[in-house]
Amino acid sequence: MSQIPDILEKLEGTAVYEILSAMEQAYERIEKEQQKWYEATKFLCPSGCGECCKGFEPDLFECEALYMAAWLLQNQPEVAKNVAQGIFPFDNTHFGNGKTCLFYNLNSSYHCSIYGGRAFICRLFGATSSYSKNGKKVWRPCKFYPSAILSKYNPNLEHKQYSEQETEQILGQIPPAMSDLMESALSIMPDNEKTVLLRDILPQKINHLLWLIQMNDNDNPNGSPNGSPNAPLAA
Repeated sequence: MSQIPDILEKLEGTAVYEILSAMEQAYERIEKEQQKWYEATKFLCPSGCGECCKGFEPDLFECEALYMAAWLLQNQPEVAKNVAQGIFPFDNTHFGNGKTCLFYNLNSSYHCSIYGGRAFICRLFGATSSYSKNGKKVWRPCKFYPSAILSKYNPNLEHKQYSEQETEQILGQIPPAMSDLMESALSIMPDNEKTVLLRDILPQKINHLLWLIQMNDNDNPNGSPNGSPNAPLAA
């Protein structure tokens, strides 16, 4: 089931509609493949951890930013309105380096306040494998995973790299490879596209989606409702 049905309906027939649909399919695939890993191994993130969010703010590809913008417009329109004006919901400068995600809620046990619209790296971190130079899958437990929990496995797990065979012997299965899960999304990205820090790209993309929605519903094909694809959200 789509998490952005109203936004997709309003953008039907546009190129952005195709991008958002492809992103949703890519995210659904990630969730489906990771769910197999979680069910088979019970290797879940410790409840209320959130350590991977601290001191980290994701850089986004345009397609990620567009989906995040659409998710906010669909699910948190008031937050989207503020972000379009450069006002984010949380001030996380108290973490020291000023890079902790502006959607990280310290006072919530779930921490991520836009979980359904979160970036690729946030979905993939901790629950994917990678390919070694010889083309074989390898896996490493998240660096934030408590050693006390890792030591309960037989044999004990450590914060080191494991081969596919070793991972399967201990956990019964190896998680899906990050590059495989990214494949469908990478196909819609222009070659050599660079990422942009979340705080810099997301306001632009929210405003751009709003402009597209208005244009797609505009009876005057020669005019723009607000004159610019980056026009600010009306109060």
